[in-house]
Amino acid sequence: MNADGSSAADSYADDATIRRILQDTGDTWAVVGLSGNRSRAAFGVAEVLQRFGKRVVPVHPKAETVHGEQGYASLADIPFPVDVVDVFVNGELAGAVADEAVAAGAKAVWFQLGVVDREAFERTRAAGLDMVMDRCPAIELNSLG
Repeated sequence: MNADGSSAADSYADDATIRRILQDTGDTWAVVGLSGNRSRAAFGVAEVLQRFGKRVVPVHPKAETVHGEQGYASLADIPFPVDVVDVFVNGELAGAVADEAVAAGAKAVWFQLGVVDREAFERTRAAGLDMVMDRCPAIELNSLG
């Protein structure tokens, strides 16, 4: 707990940054880990993102088309600009994906619930990108009203 009553996790997901990413950063979201597997969280979250007007770009080694969008094997393979990179990979791999997002010219990185990598957060913020960790954009979009 910090002196102001917030937890360390709060500093990785402040309301202003969440709102900025969801409303102002852009509508092209690369969802890393998104495949056609309907039982995975990424599938449902991508559906919500689309419902809120986001273009969802699946990024998965299988490069499957999901929710009507062409998939790509990696962020580097996407031939157009991506605004936000939403990361649905295991915590040990997430930092490398954040670095790839920076290299790809993304404006923001979003780590899903349960994914926290403080070093990746520092690197990504130092590169000038907004970043949120340990939050779900589908939950946050629904709470924006």
